[in-house]
Amino acid sequence: MTSAAAAPPTRAYRRLSVEERRTQLLGAALSLFAHRAPDEVSLDEVAAVAGVSRPLVYRYFPGGRQQLYEAALRSAADELKLCFAEPPAGPPTERVTRVLGRYLAFVDEHDAGFSALLRGGSVAETSRTTAIVDEVRRAAAEQILLHLGRGDTHAPGPRLRMMVRTWIAAVEAASLIWLDEEKQPPADELRTWLVDQLIAMLAATATTDPETAAAVADLLPLETAEGPAGRLADRLVPVVTEAAHLLPPD
Repeated sequence: MTSAAAAPPTRAYRRLSVEERRTQLLGAALSLFAHRAPDEVSLDEVAAVAGVSRPLVYRYFPGGRQQLYEAALRSAADELKLCFAEPPAGPPTERVTRVLGRYLAFVDEHDAGFSALLRGGSVAETSRTTAIVDEVRRAAAEQILLHLGRGDTHAPGPRLRMMVRTWIAAVEAASLIWLDEEKQPPADELRTWLVDQLIAMLAATATTDPETAAAVADLLPLETAEGPAGRLADRLVPVVTEAAHLLPPD
């Protein structure tokens, strides 16, 4: 008589720590907020995605959906700020290109949620959520200024700060339009165009602002003919040539 086959071992249940459970719930919420406006997401849906009960969600977020949304927004904001961090090595415009690549990947992943967040108008929008968004914008501007060689040791002037903040606003607007246009043109083309905008805005500002002119003079030796600045300069030559009649006579 043969012995019966042993039953397969059951998977050991591991109780999640408080931080692990909170992270799990935030991940479930972010997966929903990424594709739906916050006021369209229910706690029952968050609980279902996380595989837990609704009371458990309330245990961690007693303030309900609003508290969960703000916590998820904070988590997303921290992730978004990391998109702008880049080691200070190599041509500055190539660093900005990598930054924008990560930023647009974030926009792509969180499309509807990103749109709802920046457009406002959600019932979940509060002064706290607005402050979180503004914090991301300020952090992004500070990082871009660092890439432009203007940080703690070379404080940026008001015109350069304004120019960078204006460009950040343009990037946001372009991202929203990109989502409206069903993510066309391709992300790589949009990224290149936005880097071109930054270079063009720097050049235009440098013509009237000595501080920006000094920053550009410091940046140009770091750029290469094969990089974004070199490629834009090559494309601009024919345009400038056509505009030669606008130049004052010698």
